[in-house]
Amino acid sequence: MTTDGGTARPLATAPGPAAPEGGREPGGPGGADRPAARVPKYYRLKKHLLEMTDRLPSGTPVPPERTLAAEFDTSRTTVRQALQELVVEGRLERIQGKGTFVAKPKVAQALQLTSYTEDMRAQGLEPASRLLDVGYVTADDRLAELLDIRPGSRVLRIERLRLANGDPMAIEAAHLSARRFPALRRNLVKHDSLYTALREVYGVTVAEAEETIETSLATPREAELLGSDVGLPMLLLSRHSYAADGEPVEWVRSLYRGDRYKFVARLKRPEE
Repeated sequence: MTTDGGTARPLATAPGPAAPEGGREPGGPGGADRPAARVPKYYRLKKHLLEMTDRLPSGTPVPPERTLAAEFDTSRTTVRQALQELVVEGRLERIQGKGTFVAKPKVAQALQLTSYTEDMRAQGLEPASRLLDVGYVTADDRLAELLDIRPGSRVLRIERLRLANGDPMAIEAAHLSARRFPALRRNLVKHDSLYTALREVYGVTVAEAEETIETSLATPREAELLGSDVGLPMLLLSRHSYAADGEPVEWVRSLYRGDRYKFVARLKRPEE
């Protein structure tokens, strides 16, 4: 049994007789039977694949669609749908030109006011950044309001690809006032972290921030940079950071791979 990228051992034998898709089950009003919920065929296959992959180490290749279709006596369309959902959920990873593999566990990051470099090192991962673009843009009304500057002012935009142990994790675009942080573009070369440069060169420490988390679908450019599929769900984070004096420091838009990343927050009841 082979994959697109090499030899793979069989994951398991085909499942036994499928549970009935229809029929009736007890529990209706007055003891009457009610129709049983129909379980789609792809979902039963997905559940079976998930149980198998849970027992395998990350990096184990998954047989190609045609092999799984023959093994489970189903169509390639059904297999493709089951595999795609497992990819979206981060349980499987598809590598272009090589095949589909059991994915690594997701990186669990606490929601706190730290830099990407600090976050990755706290996870025991080696952080790295690749500069994608750096330059000045003109602030529109919204960006001017976020940074408390006049519309039309110059804003330094820094776009970086964030990596952990060499794997692409996120695309980050930070926006800062060029007037408030002169020569920041040059000073970034001397420091491995933007927050370090702000603290050591400008005496500014980020004290608080408002962060919004949404979902977004990967564009072709984003998918290429992050090594994912076009249309794969992403986690879109927008962070508006402030210094201790209440002055805005930056506005950052970060796009994280939804199949590799999850955020954890500790919640407390508000004081009454």
